[in-house]
Order: sequence, then C-alpha cells, then structure tokens
Amino acid sequence: MNPSTTPSHRIGEALVRIIDKNGNPVAGKELVLNQKSHEFLFGSGAFDFLYYAEMPGGPDRIEKWLALMNYGTLPFYWGRYEPKEGEPQFEFLMKAAKTLRANNVTPKGHPLCWHTVCADWLMDYPDEVIMDKQLARINREVTAFKGVIDFWDVINEVVIMPVFDKYDNAVTRLCKRYGRVNLVKEVFAAAKAANPDGTFLINDFNTSPNYEKLIEECLDAGVEISAIGIQSHQHQGYWGEAKLRDVLKRFGRFGLPIHFTENTLISGEIMPAYIEDLNDWQVDEWPTTDEGEARQAREWEEMYRILFADPNIKAITGWDFADGAWLNAPSGLVTKDNRCKPAYDKLLSLVKGEWWTKGEVIRTNSDGLVTVKGTKGTYEIEGVNGVITVGSEPSETTLVM
Repeated sequence: MNPSTTPSHRIGEALVRIIDKNGNPVAGKELVLNQKSHEFLFGSGAFDFLYYAEMPGGPDRIEKWLALMNYGTLPFYWGRYEPKEGEPQFEFLMKAAKTLRANNVTPKGHPLCWHTVCADWLMDYPDEVIMDKQLARINREVTAFKGVIDFWDVINEVVIMPVFDKYDNAVTRLCKRYGRVNLVKEVFAAAKAANPDGTFLINDFNTSPNYEKLIEECLDAGVEISAIGIQSHQHQGYWGEAKLRDVLKRFGRFGLPIHFTENTLISGEIMPAYIEDLNDWQVDEWPTTDEGEARQAREWEEMYRILFADPNIKAITGWDFADGAWLNAPSGLVTKDNRCKPAYDKLLSLVKGEWWTKGEVIRTNSDGLVTVKGTKGTYEIEGVNGVITVGSEPSETTLVM
C-alpha cells in the first residue's frame, strides 16, 4: 500500500497479538503481512461466469477477471431468466453465483424489476395480477438466493419507466397504474421481507435532478434504500472530473452509500453525440485502437481515483469486462481474444498495487503485539493461523503461530 495515494478514510488498523501454541507471546518476531481481500467492492459484469467453460479462452478470461475483481453482477432480466412462466433458470444462475462465492467474490443480482427485457407472458394478465406476480418473483429470487446473493438492484431506471414508449410492457403498465413511488415502495418492501439483511439498490442512468427528486420522494415515503445506484455508460465520451464531482455532491447529500453500478469507457471511436438512446447505435464492427486504449486507461484511472477518494462510494462496477458485449462496443478491459488492455493493467496497479499490501515486514513487540495498518479488508500473516480484519473501527485479534 502507498499511504500517500491511498485516501485516509480507506485505511484502517488492527492490533494483533501473536502467541505460540502454549499461549506465550511471540516477542520481537519479524513477520510478513499480506492482504487477502478489499472491503471496497471493485466489480464488473460477471455474465461470462455463466458460459466461460464453453467459451474459447474462457478460463483465461476468468483468471484475469478474478485477479482484479471482488464484486460481480449477474443477469436476472425477467424475460431471459423466466422466458416461460414457471420455468426460471435457477440452477444456471445459482451455479454461477456459487462459483463467484467460491472465489471470494460478492455477487449481485440485476435487476428484480425493470421495464426492459421484461417477461412477455406477463402481458396476458391484468395489472393487479401483474403486480402480484412481480412481488412474488422478488420474493422467490431473493429467498432462493439468500446467503449466496445478498446484493440486488431491486428496481432499474425508474425515472423513465412511466413514460417509456418504445414498446408496451408489463412494468411500465404498473408504473403508470400505481405511480413510481408506490411501485418502488412495494418492490423494496418485498425484497426486504425476503432478506432483512440484504443490500438493496435503486439504480438509474438518469443523473439529473429528476432522479434526486425520485429518491427524495421514496425516502419520504419510508422506502428503505440501502444504496443509490449510478450508471455511467460513457459511449459518447468520458464524463470528466467536473461532472463526476457534481454527481457525487448532488447524490452524496442523501447520506446513503453510493454504488457506481454500470460504467463503460470505450477504447475506440466515440459514439456520435446526436444519438439519444445508446441502443440505437447498431454497428457490425466497433474496433479498439491504440490511441483509444491509451485514452481509456487514463480515463479509468482518473475515475477510479476520484470515486475511491469519495467516502460515500462503496462500489465501482465496470459493465463489460471484455470487448464486444453490449452494443458490440470496445468497452472492455480486455479484448475479445483476452489481451489485457492498458486500462486493465492500470486498474490492477491500483487495486493490487497502490491500494494493496503484499510482503510487508512487521515486528511484534515484547508483549507479542503488532499493529497492522492498511487498506480496509482482510489480511494474513505468513506462518500464522487466522485472518485479520482491518476496518473502520480499531480491533484486536489474537492469532496462534
């Protein structure tokens, strides 16, 4: 860890007592400290974990993913998760979620309620039944995955939901019928009832005052929002420091944790500014370029540093780990053939370099005590049994050598 570049609020300490098997303090002993995990959530879309065994180069991509990430978003789009009523793809998603867990990655489900990629079969029912089925779907997923997936984007893109007019869908009908705030209140209540200890997000790409107003209204209505989700799909160019800081200031006033949930920075030609809906930009090829990759690395580094320095931010999720996913964009940290781009190397140098401790020599005092200080997370001492947690509050741990 580099204390000069690691924000002070991301650093914690713990007092550790080292004893031998007879309970005596191990005094004046040089030991080697290594970080095991970050408390902060560095994430990416984890869709590849559903298919990597069948993908050419899949295991190599997963190895690179796991070297950098500790937080992964899995797809629960209702229309794909349950294309036929009563036949959810439970085992498929559970296997991926357990694979993430087995690799010390926190999985998140995305999303439980959204007007896009909604189940078409819902359209056969009246609004009252659709609402019952929406709440039952939330109860089913949150209950079934409890203990494996405890983070959820409960409802997605509510600002546009009641006026979405590209095609008719069941959730926009609900939003028009019951109102945005009432719908948010109902879906959050269902999620909370299914897993009282879960972390539940509201999520949106709209960072205008309209989203602030929605959050205010939801909080006033008693909605228990665990964290605010902010999307930043920057296909039309990097937001830049000024906009990032403006968004952080405006949404930080709520005093809630903030997750940057879906973020893309491309390494090729910038999407034209006249495109209003990013989904309307359909291209057969969208190549990465050397110049674009250098730009992408600079932008990702600046964005990571700004967000990591803000105490309200608890998670950053890059949306596409590899190129050619959403919109066929060169938005990944690795190329289609799994070559690491400069952005990958730069982020790795932050997450597992500047903000990481490896091979640090520490020494116990005459009472076998040593202070462990570093980026909040878990640590191990070579040759000593047990794990040390370094968090916001000082703690004391006894470990046996």
